[in-house]
This record gives sequence, structure tokens and C-alpha cells, in this order.
Amino acid sequence: MIGKILGNRYEILEKIGEGGMAKVYKAKDKLLNRFVAIKILKDEFTEDEDFVRKFRRESQSAASLSHPNILYIYDVGVEEEDNKKIYYIVMEYINGKTLKEVIREKNKLSADEAIYYSLQIAEALENAHKNHIVHRDIKPHNIMITEDNRVKVTDFGIARAVTSSTVTTTSNVLGSVHYFSPEQARGGYTDEKSDIYSLGIVMYEMVTGKVPYEGDSPISVALKHVQDDIIPPRDIDATIPLNLESVILKCVQKKQSDRYNNTTELINDLKNIRLLGKDVHVERVNDMSSATRVMPAVESDIKGDNKMNKSKNKKTKKKGKKSDGGIKVIFAAILLAFLLVTSIFFGFFKFKSFLKSDEIPVPNLVGMDQKVAEKTLNDLGLNMKVLDKVKDSKYKVGEVVHQDVDADLKVKEGYTIGVTINEGEELAFVPLVMNKPLTDAEALIEDAGLQVGKRDVETSDTVPKNSVIRQYPDAMTEVAVDSKVDLVISEGPEIKEVIMKKLVGKSIDEAQKIITDDDLVVGEVNTQPSNEIPADIVIWQEYNQGTVLETKTSVDLIISSGPSTDQPGDQPTEPGTESGMGSITIVLPPRMDKEETNIKINKRIDGTTEVVFSGTIKASDEPLVRTFTGKIGTEFDIMYDDVYQSTKTITKDSQ
Repeated sequence: MIGKILGNRYEILEKIGEGGMAKVYKAKDKLLNRFVAIKILKDEFTEDEDFVRKFRRESQSAASLSHPNILYIYDVGVEEEDNKKIYYIVMEYINGKTLKEVIREKNKLSADEAIYYSLQIAEALENAHKNHIVHRDIKPHNIMITEDNRVKVTDFGIARAVTSSTVTTTSNVLGSVHYFSPEQARGGYTDEKSDIYSLGIVMYEMVTGKVPYEGDSPISVALKHVQDDIIPPRDIDATIPLNLESVILKCVQKKQSDRYNNTTELINDLKNIRLLGKDVHVERVNDMSSATRVMPAVESDIKGDNKMNKSKNKKTKKKGKKSDGGIKVIFAAILLAFLLVTSIFFGFFKFKSFLKSDEIPVPNLVGMDQKVAEKTLNDLGLNMKVLDKVKDSKYKVGEVVHQDVDADLKVKEGYTIGVTINEGEELAFVPLVMNKPLTDAEALIEDAGLQVGKRDVETSDTVPKNSVIRQYPDAMTEVAVDSKVDLVISEGPEIKEVIMKKLVGKSIDEAQKIITDDDLVVGEVNTQPSNEIPADIVIWQEYNQGTVLETKTSVDLIISSGPSTDQPGDQPTEPGTESGMGSITIVLPPRMDKEETNIKINKRIDGTTEVVFSGTIKASDEPLVRTFTGKIGTEFDIMYDDVYQSTKTITKDSQ
């Protein structure tokens, strides 16, 4: 698959992951010159026609979602190779880890971290639910955490496409059973509340480090979702806030009606906990009365398990009746003798010391407050020493971020456990850079101790080119030093094109109105005397009629100033001029309807004719100006392409 090009634009570069339903590759979008992630469905799913149909429909629907916490879907396609069809989804490429990987690395997350991630997941689901899309496969594996600690929920539309026949084709799909809602396990109706249940299980795993239900098989886990009460998170870790536990327990109620009505309610409670510190009181519901309906595809396995269990119980009972009493008597006699002998040789206190283990399991201190951690160790007969202090945004100030002896390892009484404490992260305020030139914005961001992140571009009619339209995070938001500030930069107004109209022969007022109405700009307007063209009439335009121009282009004009008002006596007398002699200036404007024009001027005097000028002029050229001298009464015939245009005569008043 490496090196293959899909859709004539996506070049597969490397494999970056694999799940139960698809393989994921990093690819290069050759058209837009960017990296993308491509998810290619496995062969077993492409053989299910119903699945393929639903997959394309649901994936295209999911592609319409637009939210900062939802992984963007750019494209959905199919390609045929060796008589097999390749179904793929082109998605946003993310540098980061799955939430599952984050939980594994840390063992468990702090309450603040769990709330921070849960809010973003819930907001992503809220957006999807408002667009009538249910995820149906919310799990840590489908939640990406970016390098800047943002949540991106993936795989919208895929789970919805799964059919009962598809599920039975592979056991991998059942890997999500740890996060299934009871209605999914029963094969019942799923809705937005099914996503809320799955999110509750994810939250449970974040704060405890483990899922609530485990089993030897997917079937046994699914049955526990339906039948078994969940162990409250605080029974596993007493440091979990009570109000957070209440939210989790409300999410994972077995009856859909007992859960949050929608993700908006869940978001409000999480925000109340995080921002306001409010208590959230949720009534715990025992849902053991919920009816159990086994998924049809795996019904036979459950029956088999029941038979095996019954058989084992019968055997156990028979053995117990036969030998249980005798074993108890023998064991009691041995124990009594052992105690007697030990008391004689070692004494009572020696014996007590003998029974007591001299090794103590080390507790997990990560995430504990420093004082709580120290007291926990002291109560066990252990000591604590602070080895280092670091700045870590993942933990509260004063919490343990690392211990030099792993949890559950055994040490001697009195052993000292070294810990690393979070002293808090250096914070900075995001400066206001909107509407500022990019260079100034970058300088302000760097001066604040932050970094410039992504630079996207958009057209704008209001924000000047190369200035900032939007920023993220917002101005005056408090963030960690060295955090990135993403910018959206203006590339100016959207470029439009217009066709140049004819302006020659129109008044200057008309010409200027035509120019401005077409979103062009009036440039320089110069004047030139003309005995033929009235004053304030355009005799030349910078661009020919029919020329395609970008809007805001400047257009220069030359207009007639009318006949010259200068008297012959005001002009310097040319050498050799005599009484009865004069001169004339002829303006030869180009034709706008022809690219090039041949011009000829014939001089007529006393019955003789001579050519005094011959040349060409282009439509884009400025008007030609020629001055001729001669006797008063001399005539000059002007020809354009050998077609007579007009006659100019030297008079006493001509110039």
C-alpha cells in the first residue's frame, strides 16, 4: 500500500495505526500540498454490501460536522484494485496520542485532567447530536489528544454503519464491548444517551485507571453491563471528588431514562464542578431489574457457559459432601500443634513478629497532594523525600508527578520513597493581536513568552492583507509559557475581474462613474488641447475596451481642454517665418476598436499635394501630436487606414 496513490491525489507514505475495522496511513495530499490521515477499511467489511452502503452514507454525513473537537473528514472515496474495492476516508492528520495511550502512560488521570478531556468530548458529541449523528463507539481508542492537549474525537459515521452481519464477520469489532451501553449489549435501540453511557465509562477509566467491567470473553463483559452494579469510583480511589463521581454514575445508569437527558446537561454539570466548584447531587439508581436480552449472534456461547458452570457446581458440591468435614478436622489439629510448638520455642511476641511480613507494598502516590502522600507513607511505616520540583500543567500545584519506586513493589519498613512535586507552571496572558499586521502580531506573541502556532489564511473585505483576522486562544486567556497561539491571516478582499468599457468620447463625469461602478479606480487625469474635440471629453484611456482587469485597478485618462486660447503673438517666432505664415498642431488619437492603425497626413497648397506624415499607432499608445508650419490657408488631410477623417487648415489663429 505504501507509495500507492488514491483518488489521483493522496500518496500513501507510511502506516501509523490499525484498529478492528481499518488500517490508518499517513499520506500526502498532492493537490493541496498537506499531510492527511487515510483510514482504509479491512477486506472483511468491504464484503458486506449493506455495511458499504451505510458506511458511505454515514461517513459523508459525518464529513459535514465542523467542530474544533471533532477530527475533520476531508473526503470519502472508493478505488478498485485487483478486482477488490478499497474504501477509504481522508481525515485531518494529527500529531498526538490516543486517550488510551495517555491513560496507560499515567496509570490514571487527575480529576482536573479527566474533567478537562470529558468536557471537550462532550462538546464534540453535543455538536454531532444536534446534527442527528450518534457515534455509538465512544472509547479512549477513538479519542486523540493533540500535542497542544486538545481533544479530537474520531470515527464518526463508521460505527453507525456496522450491521449485525458485519459484527459476526470479525471478533475485533467486539473490542469495544468494555464501553458498550446496556442497550447495545442487548441489541436494543441506541440513541444519544448511548454515547453518554460510553463517555461515562471512559470517564470512569480516566479517574480509576481501569474499566468497570472485565471478563474472560466479550460476552461475559457485555452481560455485566446489563446485569452487574458498577463499583463506585471512590471505592477504588477515595481521592476522587464526590461530585465528579456523581456525574460519572449518572452517565452509566443502566436505564437510558436515568441518565442525562442530553450532553448539554452533562456539560453544564462538568463546568459547574470545574469552574464554580459546585456540588452535583445525583441519585444512585439500582438497575438490577433491567431485563436481560442476549445479543443473537452470541447466544449459543452464553448457553454453553451456563452449562459448564452448572456442571462445575455439581462436581464441587459432590466433592464437598465427601471430604469437607475431614479436611477441617485435620487442618485444625495441625494448626493447634503448630501454635503450641511455636509458643514454646519463640514465645508469643517472637511468633507475632514471625507472622508479620517485613516487606510493604508501595502505594501509588502520583496525583496525590504532597502532604497526603507523606501521611499515606508514614501510616504504612515508610518515609518520603522530595527529590525534585518541576512545572507540569497536567497536575495541580503541590501534587506528586513521579515516584522513584513503582507502585506495588515491596520495600522494607522504614524505606524512603523519593518523589517529584509539581511546583506549578509559569503562566502568561495571550496578547490581543487581531487586526494587527502579521509581523507586529508575531512580535507581541513572542514578547509574551508564547509561540506562533498555525497560520491559516482567509479572504476579508474588512481586514487588510497580511493582518490578523482571528486568534486562538482569545486575548487575555491565561496559558502556560511557550504555548502556541494559532492565527488566521487576511489575504485581502476576494479578487474579482471586470471588462474595461469604452470611455473615449464620453464626458469626464460619465467616464469616472463607469470606472467606479465597475469597482475600478480613477487614476491620473491629464488635459490636452484639441480644436476638434470639445473640452472635458475623453480622448484617450489607459486600457483598451474589452481588456480584462482586476477590481481596484487604476485607470488613467486624457481629456480635451478645448481649443488653444494662446495667440500667435504669444508664441516664439520660428527662424525664417514671414508675414502670411503660420503653424498648426494636430492631435492624432488611437482607435479603440483596432489594435493598430495606419495614419497618413497629406499637405495641400497651391494645387500641389505632398505626404508630410506617415506612420502607425497602437490602441494602447498615447495620442500622437504633430506640429506643421506653412502659409496661411495650407490644408492638411488626415487619413486613418486610407480613409479620410478630417482636414485641418492653417489660419491666423491656428497653432
